Amino acid sequence: MSLEIIIGVAAGAIIIGFLIGFLLMKQIQKGRSKAAAKEAQSIVSEAQREAENLRREAMVEAKDEALRVKADLESESRERLKEIRSTENRLNQREQSLDKRSEFMDKREHQISSLQGQLEKKQRDLKESQNEINQRLERIAGLSSEEAKVQLLEGLKEDVVHESATIIRDAEMRTRAEADKKAREILSMAIQRIAADYTSQITVSTIHIPSDDLKGRIIGREGRNIRSFEQITGTNLIIDDTPESVTVSSHDPVRREIASVTMQNLIADGRIHPARIEEMYNKAKKHVYQQIKEAAAQATFDTGIHDLHPELEKTLGRLRYRTSYGQNVLNHSLEVAYLCGIMASELGLDPVPARRAGLLHDLGKAIDHEVEGSHAVIGADLARRYGEDPAIVHAIEAHHNDIEPTSVIDVLVQAADAVSAARPGARKENLESYIKRLEKLEEIANSYDGVEQTHAIQAGREVRVIVTPDKVDEARATVLAHDIAAQIQNETKYPGQVKVVVIRETRAVDFAK
Repeated sequence: MSLEIIIGVAAGAIIIGFLIGFLLMKQIQKGRSKAAAKEAQSIVSEAQREAENLRREAMVEAKDEALRVKADLESESRERLKEIRSTENRLNQREQSLDKRSEFMDKREHQISSLQGQLEKKQRDLKESQNEINQRLERIAGLSSEEAKVQLLEGLKEDVVHESATIIRDAEMRTRAEADKKAREILSMAIQRIAADYTSQITVSTIHIPSDDLKGRIIGREGRNIRSFEQITGTNLIIDDTPESVTVSSHDPVRREIASVTMQNLIADGRIHPARIEEMYNKAKKHVYQQIKEAAAQATFDTGIHDLHPELEKTLGRLRYRTSYGQNVLNHSLEVAYLCGIMASELGLDPVPARRAGLLHDLGKAIDHEVEGSHAVIGADLARRYGEDPAIVHAIEAHHNDIEPTSVIDVLVQAADAVSAARPGARKENLESYIKRLEKLEEIANSYDGVEQTHAIQAGREVRVIVTPDKVDEARATVLAHDIAAQIQNETKYPGQVKVVVIRETRAVDFAK
């Protein structure tokens, strides 16, 4: 058999085998498809049965839920209906109660109307009876009701005036018996009323700074620098919108000056922190106290006083930083000392004690912010404590009439003090308020009936009121002085205290013809 035949037979066998395999595979796949279809049909039937079961169960649960909701709604409706019926019952009861009360009020109103008519009738009868009694009294007394009323009021007024005068005299006697207590009260009121227009001049120092950017460094982080400055110096540092300036505020002039020098040194140095503030404060304190010492030494040298106690000399030097009505108190004291010495020489007296009294007369102003009381009394107590002559102490205490002047030196110090203060340009910016205060004092006194003239003297510390003797008797004069003083205290502001003196003078005049 040839090779070609063999190859042909083999090829045919292969083709026949492929066809037989294809037919067998197709037959197998057909059998599998039928089995899968049967299984799918079975799964669909099972799913339909489960879906039907679930639907039936859902229907049962929905019916149960509907029945439960219906039962709840019926229960709630019954409760609501029960509450509505209860509310209706209460409203019906209240309506019945209101009806009963309305009936009672109608009856009460009727009774009141009846009683009011009876009361009006009784009032008319009473008025007629009173008129009849008044007419009888007028016939018996021979006076009309108006005349009798005027006489009665005049008698009562006179009795009240005399009684008021007696009460005031008793009060004054009790006050004199408690002089120390009354003095403390007066001094405390004077301290409260010392807020005059010149306060800012004596409590504030303004410091120039090169730039407003420096204000942030002065304040410091979270304000630590300004807090340290205020704690160390004992002053208040005010930093506001004022351009290129900060303000140091304190009632103690020496402390304020030390704080000002400290701030100026800090600004010049440029390093501002708590440790540097304390260092600069100590240097400024030494510098200021050295200036105080030098100022006191210069003042005593200029006035020829060389045996002054060191404490008095130190206190005198503090007046360099104290002002009064814009006038430097140390310069004022030197002027008073010079004037006292000149006037004493003109009178043929020893000028040295007069100059000494003049130099020390305002000594109390150096510490009047620390000690309660008038600066004259404070200065006298200080001088007495350090061994000054009683005549000098008395002149210091009497220069504002806290006590009566009894010597020539007392009068010289008063006169020199007034001359120095009245010198043109000595005291600034307060003349207008000073004049207004005097005018107000005189206006208050002149507003009272019976006042003829009023004079405010002693720089407004005393008001002398001259009254007409025919209109104001002695008892009324006492009451008038008390009333004027009370009105001045309530309506005006003044340093210290104001003395009110009512003068009643009786004159007998006749003519020879």
